[in-house]
Amino acid sequence: MTALFNHAKNIYNLADNPCDKVKRMGKTSKKKMKFWTIEEYRQFMTGIEPGSKYYVLFELLFWTGAREGEALSITPADIDFEKNLLHINKTYYRMHGEDVITSPKTEESNRTISIPEFLKKEIQDYISRLYELPEDERIFPMVHEAVQHKLKQVVQKTGVKKIRVHDIRHSHAAFLINKGVQPLMIKERFGHTDIRITLNTYGHLYPDQQKVVADMLDDENIKSSGSTNNRSNVTNGDESTNVNPRQVDYIRDSSREQQIIGENSLKNGGIYGTEK
Repeated sequence: MTALFNHAKNIYNLADNPCDKVKRMGKTSKKKMKFWTIEEYRQFMTGIEPGSKYYVLFELLFWTGAREGEALSITPADIDFEKNLLHINKTYYRMHGEDVITSPKTEESNRTISIPEFLKKEIQDYISRLYELPEDERIFPMVHEAVQHKLKQVVQKTGVKKIRVHDIRHSHAAFLINKGVQPLMIKERFGHTDIRITLNTYGHLYPDQQKVVADMLDDENIKSSGSTNNRSNVTNGDESTNVNPRQVDYIRDSSREQQIIGENSLKNGGIYGTEK
């Protein structure tokens, strides 16, 4: 409602937005995000004929994270087949029975996405079957409702859990996070205006790194506080139960450089010896 009145102010000279006087009501609660795992996505795709327009469209949605309107607006001119790049520079929607092409959601939504080789080939093969398609014509000449209907139809056919078309974008994000891709890269790939949007939307999908941090600090402490007794025990093959097993493993696996540092440490009374 607020956005509607703001639009009226900006475009139709509405004097005031009445929503500005209303405080936020109730508590905001985030709905649990739905997305497919890679296994669920592949199960879904078994219900679509390979190479068909819907097959290529859903491939593009899942492997690029593009918004539905962005994907439906893509033309051959938007794809650099030599460099495997997809240029997102517009979006499509239907209004009053007419096709409308406009600029993307935000300025940052104008972006270039690197696409994998297999997806490039699927798109290239699909376009080659379209009879003399002009460079500025949409490669997926369909409306949102048709895509949504196809999604529901295949979901019912394959038995995967129900999600929205937009949730395929979330599925791409979840896949990247699972592969260790950092938030800044996802921000750029998704066209978010701010890294906070990325973190607020997908931050909860990242695994808890507290244990990893604790283990790292523990390892660093072991490396920097090895005692003479522990070194001699390892050298003599005496793996006493009083010695931390992780410290034993570290000392045993150390390189010659670490051994020299340790020897210098013993001479100089500290871990960081200055003698060479």
